[in-house]
Amino acid sequence: RYHSTSSSSSSSSGNKKKSDYRKIRRYMSIQEYIETHNLSKRVEETINAAVKAKAPEPISFMADHLRKQTPPAITKVVGRQVFDSRGNPTVECDIHTGKGMFRAMVPSGASTGIYEAVELRDGGNAWMGKGCTTAVKNINEIIAPALVGKDPREQKALDEFMCKELDGTDNKGKLGANAILAVSTALAKAGAGEKGVPLYKHISELAGNNKLVLPVPAFNIINGGSHAGNKLAMQEFMILPVGAKSFAEAMQMGSEVYHNLKSVIKKKYGQDACNVGDEGGFAPNIQDNKEGLDLVVEAIEKAGYTGKVKIGMDVAASEFLTKDGMYDLDFKTENNDGSMKKTGKEMIDLYNEFCTQYPMVSIEDPFDQDDAENTALLTAGGKCQIVGDDLLVTNPKRVQQAIDGKWCNALLLKINQIGTISESIEAVGMSKKAGWGVMASHRSGETEDSFIADLAVGLATGQIKTGAPCRSERLSKMNQLLRIEEELGADAVYAGENYRHIGW
Repeated sequence: RYHSTSSSSSSSSGNKKKSDYRKIRRYMSIQEYIETHNLSKRVEETINAAVKAKAPEPISFMADHLRKQTPPAITKVVGRQVFDSRGNPTVECDIHTGKGMFRAMVPSGASTGIYEAVELRDGGNAWMGKGCTTAVKNINEIIAPALVGKDPREQKALDEFMCKELDGTDNKGKLGANAILAVSTALAKAGAGEKGVPLYKHISELAGNNKLVLPVPAFNIINGGSHAGNKLAMQEFMILPVGAKSFAEAMQMGSEVYHNLKSVIKKKYGQDACNVGDEGGFAPNIQDNKEGLDLVVEAIEKAGYTGKVKIGMDVAASEFLTKDGMYDLDFKTENNDGSMKKTGKEMIDLYNEFCTQYPMVSIEDPFDQDDAENTALLTAGGKCQIVGDDLLVTNPKRVQQAIDGKWCNALLLKINQIGTISESIEAVGMSKKAGWGVMASHRSGETEDSFIADLAVGLATGQIKTGAPCRSERLSKMNQLLRIEEELGADAVYAGENYRHIGW
């Protein structure tokens, strides 16, 4: 086995050695081949193991037994361009080892923070400038040859190798965070496969966490902001079934509230208002944020879950900050009269009204990503959980600043904001140590990859938002959580009312 490095010369050298090895192998006799690979002993041991185990399916048993003896090494890395739920290109990576092939896809956001790692796009006319062929090329020509022969269980070391040795920038601007994350996520899956454990278990071990917890789902059931074509300024109106006893029951509550909401919206605004946004939530053509909250409350009541289901919001306020430092709740109307602009103080008053008048337990990005002052004032009020998304961008350096400045009290965990699994784990660890809540999150441009479901359980985040119980790219995560809960059986723990306070 020959290890390649990032340089083209060493890659060429590695290819020559492999070619020489193939020539040697071609002229081996059968007996020499058997002896070189110690096949007689290995086959005999495998047969003995099958007999000892009295395996009902000996061939299957022996195949698994032999596969487990393959060295823990990456044999091939392949990147390709695929498409996300909005029809835009994104990056996929396959990592091959002796244990199998492990695939990962990266998501993409619509409302993105200025501090996020660089999502490398091609520009130009093809795919509306959103092509990822350069990022894919970086995987296939730079990252792939450098990782062949490496042990996929060494997550942190390989993440650091990609970031520091292969990329070398602070924001992953050379190779692209989308390229690096695709590989990093596939590495996590390959590491779990190498160890023969579930992905969530492997992630928990990487983090040094011994608690496996099913998160409270935050269902985004009304879409506004950059996710919908209506006039709602605030981006997400969510429900959190904290009163459920299990994740399965939480799914039932979420589904029933969602369908009751559809009936309420249809009756009030007509069938056209039942169209859904990027994340599967409804997007009725309303503008008053309180009207949206009233709809959610009515749906919860009709479903019979008052008291058991709480409300959360993602304001995404950076999207409607004006040049004069105010917040325009009518920002989707061009050349509006400015009558719906509010100061930071007025926004705090509005949020306090939300917390008083509704069962509000969580508000995300209530102010601009650079408006830490107002965010900290709202946090200090202690009315509900204040989540940092654009404010923190899952970056350990930003998280530490926020902890020191008491900007917020919860982290929104988006792995594509920072670009590696190791840095994501670090950010979560810091947040938990500070006593913060953690909410694992999808992006509006999603894929069928269910990785964040295992991530949420393995890191015991306690909360996850992955859209409405509608659209398969959203439900892939929820369905995976149902499988994990079933697999854990009697050991399954649902976060419930304790969703904000789960230490490691």
